[in-house]
Amino acid sequence: MPRKRTPHRIAVIAPSPVSMFNLAIPELLFAKVEVDGRPGYEVVICAAEPGPVPTSGGLDLYVRHGLDALKDADTVVVAGTGAPYLPDPRIVAAVKAAAADGRRIASLCTGAFQLAEAGLLQGRKATTYWAHAEELRRRYPQVDLQGDVLYVQDGPYVTASGYAAGIDLCLHIIRTDYGAAVANEVARLALVAPVRPGGQTQFTHTPLPPERGTVCADTRGWAMRNLDKPLTLTDLARHAGVSVRTLTRRFHAESGVSPLQWLLHQRIERARELLETTTLPMDQVARACGLGTADSLRAHVVRRTGLTPSAYRVQFTRLGTEEVIGSSSVA
Repeated sequence: MPRKRTPHRIAVIAPSPVSMFNLAIPELLFAKVEVDGRPGYEVVICAAEPGPVPTSGGLDLYVRHGLDALKDADTVVVAGTGAPYLPDPRIVAAVKAAAADGRRIASLCTGAFQLAEAGLLQGRKATTYWAHAEELRRRYPQVDLQGDVLYVQDGPYVTASGYAAGIDLCLHIIRTDYGAAVANEVARLALVAPVRPGGQTQFTHTPLPPERGTVCADTRGWAMRNLDKPLTLTDLARHAGVSVRTLTRRFHAESGVSPLQWLLHQRIERARELLETTTLPMDQVARACGLGTADSLRAHVVRRTGLTPSAYRVQFTRLGTEEVIGSSSVA
């Protein structure tokens, strides 16, 4: 994969009437990325016509840049709009041209309608806000719509469902460009969950849903501090002070997955971060994250990322290199 110097240029398109929440997410998260003391991203907000752009909240935002900003972008992000069924032909044409030039294209919420209208999602996996999913499916039946994910990547196209899923998409882009350690640090700065990865060619698992309760929060925190231990369901239930059956029911209600699925997810994420930020031998990485052996570590990392642990370390290492991953490729 070719490497680029920072900053990676991102053009965020504001359709009319744009969602202010959608528009704020990329600026907030990408602005927090620093690599070797330099900004990791340069974010430009643009619109089909520079000037006042109505928002879905009834306010007007002044956008200085037009769609010419896409010509210098490495990644194009289309924000959601309050009128999902009326793609702007100017935006559609600009996004289509950017895709033809090899840019990575992403959409937040109903921004997927713009990508679908441009023909970019034909035969590809994509998602959008659940309330508008049936309309997108009706209008663009050749899109392989994924209704149960926070976001999904298919080739150079990344689409997120509604609202806070845009945060997960942006963290995924950061993780792809700069690795899990950088993405996790940004998540900590933004006070959001760092490890809810969604599906793409080499990350094909279903993402962890948002956590919806705090009954098991202490136990989740305790487990995170003890990932190197051989934790069992009984251990988790004992810490929570409930039966295994009650723990499983409450854990699933809050996290959307079973306790052991959640635990495995966190172990693999810890392994990825250790691969990026340390020179520990593979057997020590495996023990530190609770995966046991180097063979087990290899099997899980390959299944999650499509790369062996050694190849993952080479691709995403942050140990003293001055170059960073900035390609729109997902190889």
